[in-house]
Amino acid sequence: MKRYTQIYTGNGKGKTTAALGLAVRALGNDYHVYIGQFMKGQEYGELRTFAKLDNIIIERFGTENCIISKDHVQQIDIDKAKAGLKRAKEALICGDYELVILDEICVAHFFGLVTEDEILALMELKPENVELVLTGRYAPQAIIDRADLVTEMKEIKHYYNIGVIARDGIER
Repeated sequence: MKRYTQIYTGNGKGKTTAALGLAVRALGNDYHVYIGQFMKGQEYGELRTFAKLDNIIIERFGTENCIISKDHVQQIDIDKAKAGLKRAKEALICGDYELVILDEICVAHFFGLVTEDEILALMELKPENVELVLTGRYAPQAIIDRADLVTEMKEIKHYYNIGVIARDGIER
């Protein structure tokens, strides 16, 4: 079966959630799933849930620090993103996974941790029998143009704007 490249982008909530929902659906159909999370080093509820399941590997390529601007990028952030690119390439070509999710890779690009050419190279490397999902705000146009499916999450209203912080079980 031919599989495609999907992108979940935009400023609205739900990009990672949509990708994780797809992972759950894929696992229910006996897929093997690889998730590489860029710029994430914190603990999230999905890590505890997926740790209990077979056929899924989640690796994180970030620190516990939140990058809020390009001025806050440190060498360790770049090094972790480069390690994530290497593992993503391995996951795509090893033949072990039917679904590969690269969570927040578009944001990693926005902050200069990975290049557009590196992401495009991964997309070109994708075998026909692997579904590839890229998530994150600020997906570059060239990557959007290369994808088969692009969904933009649009913020209409968000409680972050009145000071609500990320909540366990909902945002993390």
